[in-house]
Amino acid sequence: MSSTTRTSNLTSQLWESSALFRNATLQLDAAARVMNLDPNIHGRLKVPRRTIVATIPVRLDNGEVHVFEGYRVQHNISLGPGKGGIRYHHDVNLSEVAALAMLMTFKCSLVGLPLGGAKGGVRVNPNSLSRQENQALTRRFTMEINSVIGPEQDIPAPDIGTDAQTMAWMMDTYSQDKGHSVLGVVTGKPIEVGGSLGRAESTGRGVVYSIEYAIKHLKKIKKSSSIPSLDKSTTAAIQGFGKVGQVAAEELYQKNVVITAVSDETTAIYNKNGLDIPKVSKYLLTHPHLKDYPDADHITNEELLSLPVDILIPAAIGGVIHSENVNNVKAKIIAEGANGPISSRAYNDLDQNGVFIIPDVLCNAGGVIVSYFEWVQGMQNFFWSETEINSKLDEILNRAFNKVVSVQEKHKCGTKTAALISSVEHLSKAMLIRGLYP
Repeated sequence: MSSTTRTSNLTSQLWESSALFRNATLQLDAAARVMNLDPNIHGRLKVPRRTIVATIPVRLDNGEVHVFEGYRVQHNISLGPGKGGIRYHHDVNLSEVAALAMLMTFKCSLVGLPLGGAKGGVRVNPNSLSRQENQALTRRFTMEINSVIGPEQDIPAPDIGTDAQTMAWMMDTYSQDKGHSVLGVVTGKPIEVGGSLGRAESTGRGVVYSIEYAIKHLKKIKKSSSIPSLDKSTTAAIQGFGKVGQVAAEELYQKNVVITAVSDETTAIYNKNGLDIPKVSKYLLTHPHLKDYPDADHITNEELLSLPVDILIPAAIGGVIHSENVNNVKAKIIAEGANGPISSRAYNDLDQNGVFIIPDVLCNAGGVIVSYFEWVQGMQNFFWSETEINSKLDEILNRAFNKVVSVQEKHKCGTKTAALISSVEHLSKAMLIRGLYP
């Protein structure tokens, strides 16, 4: 069987298993057409470099041994070590992880980090496990992928269903195997064991920075009074009040933006005059979900997406805006806090309707940028202040945003296509310079 056939079969399997992978591939194809990408580079970028599927037997608290399935995918490491989160979710599959690894490749290249794209996951509902069971799962999974991760190979981070504690367990497990502490093996760790100031807030903070750049850009090119500002005259809705959405909501609230709705997996809460975001955040300290939040109307997540707001931030999961609901979207600016929240077809419709979209590979890149800072600090054992970190984050994101709008103006294309062109131009040069081995 030829190499071409094998690649085609792998692509087909991934394509059929996940809408996220299909959308990522279609968006790469669109960028490749516009930029006239070398077909050999294009073909290599459509499939991951390495995939690992691991079985993870874990003894549960009741004595039963349950076998979970885990994945680690390294999409492209031409620019440096792999970088990407570990997701614990009951719907995780290989195709989804491969798509997220692909997006991480483009994200790291776009913002100019010396890192490649990777992603991992375990098919599990972490909320159904005790703390000890979660720890056992994490430590066994770490050993299963131990040979392909490391500070110079592939550096995991938190994602949906995982957190700083998960990363501490991963770091400790890897370090126990090596016989000494290896701070740079993961990022997103607690401060006490080598984490970075500003890391927990970095993705949501980067979303707000990106919105600020977009508003400044739109005011410059359109000179219209209809362009929103980050003040009390502007409304926003945020789907997903988690690690990204909650931080973005709190930062926007501090700027006096009227946030009319936020949501989690159970419900969306709505107040046309604006929610008291600090009160919502405080409520979640003692309640697991928003479904019983008392001081707001309750609507569906689908209804949230169609609210007449200036800024919409889908910050939960992929594929929430698609061909069947895209015409209901009324926002002027969409900031993709999640990975792949807009389908490829819906992207085109929104672009034609004049909606300015801040693409995920730019909008939510704050997390990987500050993860990079954490990695550098861990390798050097020299740590920075949060002011320094936020300043550097702003500088890198602003430079990447300006690059994207410059490419967009040059090629007369949508922002997602422009972001991928900018990313792939940099990445393809590195791949061609390095050559093909053997």
